Amino acid sequence: MTQQTLRIASYNMRKAKGTDRQRDPERIMRIIRDLDAEIVVLQEADRRLGARPSALPMDMLTAETGLVAVPVPSEVSIGWHGNAVLLTPRADIVDVQHINLPGAEPRGAMVVDADISGVKLRVIATHLGLMRRSRRAQLSALIQHLDARSRRPTLIAGDMNEWSQTVGLGRLAHHFTIHAPGKSFHARMPVAALDRIAIDDDLTLVGGGVVETLDAQRGSDHLPIWLDFKLAT
Repeated sequence: MTQQTLRIASYNMRKAKGTDRQRDPERIMRIIRDLDAEIVVLQEADRRLGARPSALPMDMLTAETGLVAVPVPSEVSIGWHGNAVLLTPRADIVDVQHINLPGAEPRGAMVVDADISGVKLRVIATHLGLMRRSRRAQLSALIQHLDARSRRPTLIAGDMNEWSQTVGLGRLAHHFTIHAPGKSFHARMPVAALDRIAIDDDLTLVGGGVVETLDAQRGSDHLPIWLDFKLAT
């Protein structure tokens, strides 16, 4: 029987503020819908002021994107430290954990265990810090968290904020294969692969890429990235 192929996408949506200086949540939801992914990981999905309300209308999200936001400990946002995970309605959520990460600025991660079309997955959504020392501490904390849990095919996706493709993410590379499917920043003239998706040995890469539509070039300062994957045989 052919293994089920799934798609995960990661997108730093910059609070829905585009390169055209317009805040356009409808455009972001259109971009998300067009990704045609079963899993979408977002960064900067909420506003940073006050109660940090969602940058996307919570009451319209599923209707406009076809995806469901994984619950977070907030009544006004889909985000946890700006991170959000959207899943196909076919997914059964098994467990969700929200982790505070160390560093010079507040950062966090969402750890979501879900079964999607019979595929058991662990999806970690994060947005690492601006300083390499903080990123290393944050990755160490994530690995420690995973070491204390039962094994499950795992992906880690998000804005890694690492400009180098040879150094800086070694703590992650010891446990995962890190994929940078292309340059995703800056959206108008991409020069860096800041956005990456890491998969463990239980998963196999099928394909991947960067979305460079006109909407994506205008929607945020990052372009969305995506990977198609399946269980390793």
